[in-house]
Order: sequence, then structure tokens, then C-alpha cells
Amino acid sequence: MAVNPIYQRLQLLTGTPALRRLNDARVAIFGVGGVGSWAAEALVRSGVLDLTLVDNDVVCITNVNRQLQATTKNVGRSKVAELAERLALLNPRCRVTTLQKVYEPATADEFELGAFDYVLDCIDSISCKVELIRRATAAGATLYSSMGAASKLDPTRIRVGSVWETEGCPLARIIRRRLREAGFDGDFQAVFSPEVLPPVEHTNVACGTHKCFCPEFVPADGSEHRDWCATKKVINGSAVHVTATFGMFLAGLVIQDAVAAAPLLPVVPAAAPAPGPA
Repeated sequence: MAVNPIYQRLQLLTGTPALRRLNDARVAIFGVGGVGSWAAEALVRSGVLDLTLVDNDVVCITNVNRQLQATTKNVGRSKVAELAERLALLNPRCRVTTLQKVYEPATADEFELGAFDYVLDCIDSISCKVELIRRATAAGATLYSSMGAASKLDPTRIRVGSVWETEGCPLARIIRRRLREAGFDGDFQAVFSPEVLPPVEHTNVACGTHKCFCPEFVPADGSEHRDWCATKKVINGSAVHVTATFGMFLAGLVIQDAVAAAPLLPVVPAAAPAPGPA
């Protein structure tokens, strides 16, 4: 089967077998906000043809500064649906499944995590994140997890490492503690930043206050929409050049793993030039 010309430049870099592995990879992204939306974009641009997007939330005007699918024109619409629409413009052949659901302990049984080769954890909620980590690793999927991308400004500080070796990240510290309490003794790669910024003065106009910007939304199927802002004690600032880089790191882990697992094609040496006249 001929390679889609969309991916010709990537094929030149990785070889055809690696591109085929990316074509065949089944990837699920949990959370398609400031990190997950960019990971999805990078994966579709890199040949992934089977992608599942999971997120219960809708676009808020405050998402526009960092979330790929968020614009001033689609406030109040489903994040997964809006992102899927964009991804279809990149490659209509990519099978994008959208699940506007909450992944949490109460709903975890509804998700067949073993059906995926890769699971990208881009969830903010601690309890949901811990549940996904435990279940995805137990199911045999390769898990890559994003730690805290908020309250960071320097993208050059972003690193990849074992979750047990993360540092300077309050979210990662809580996740490690919760995993130990749950008896989790596995390991997985996490994207994190040790950067610590000084506190700044906050305004009193923000999501989660009486002046919240988020739109009211009632799902068409009558299901309950989760007000995530109301569940957060603190809403931290974030910047697209950091959150997007976290997402690119996650996508890069998938791509590099697929390339590393692909068989290498023999390199045919170039023919030596014919000798010139004596």
C-alpha cells in the first residue's frame, strides 16, 4: 500500500516500517485541553489513524489562550467534537472517536483501556488521574502522563522521566503519594517541569468565582455536565508555549516508541563512481 503523501516527510525521517506502526497504533487521549489537544494534533500529523478523545468539558473563553480547538466562535461547544472536526481537516481517513464523558472511579469500568496501544493522561483531576494511571498500566497499555503544566513559563525546563523521579512539581508529588497509598508499585514515563515561579497577584475575576466566564451548558443527550471550575480550590495561570510543549513531548514519546519498535530496513550503499580515465 502506498504511503499517504501527507506523511512523506516523516517517512523520509523514520522509514516506512515505523510509519506503518504509527498508522496501526491505537491511541487514547484523556483530557483534550491545553496539553492533550496539542498531542492529538501532533499524532494525527504524524500518521496515527486511530485516535480516541475523552473529555466531558466544553469550550470556555478562557481556553482560547492555550487550547488548540478553542476559538471565540465555539464557546460552549464540546471540546472533543471541536477537536475532532479540526483533525478531520488534517487527514479525513483518521478514525477519531469522541467520548464526551468523565473518566473517574465511578465510570472507569466503561472504558476498555486494554484496547489501546498507548494511553496519554492529560487529566487535571487528581482522583481521575490516579485511577487512569492504575488501570491503564494494569491493562497493558503504554501510558505516558502529563504532570502539572500550569504555573510554568520556561519550556526549556520541561523533562521526561519516571514518575518516581519527578521533582519541583506539586501535582506529581501528590500523584506519587496517592499511588503509594493505593499500593501501586509500577512505573511509567511522565512529562514534568521542575520550574518554580514566585507567586503573583491574582484578580478577583476568574473561573470558579461569582464572575466566572464559563458558559452554562446542557448536553443534548440530557446527561449531566460537570462544572470543573467549581471543583478546583485554586485555578493556576498557564501559557500556551508551555502547555503545547507538554503535549508535543507526549506525542513525541509515542512516535519515538513506534520508531524504536519498527524493523530496520537494510541500507543499500550507493554505487561507487566508475573510475575515470587513467
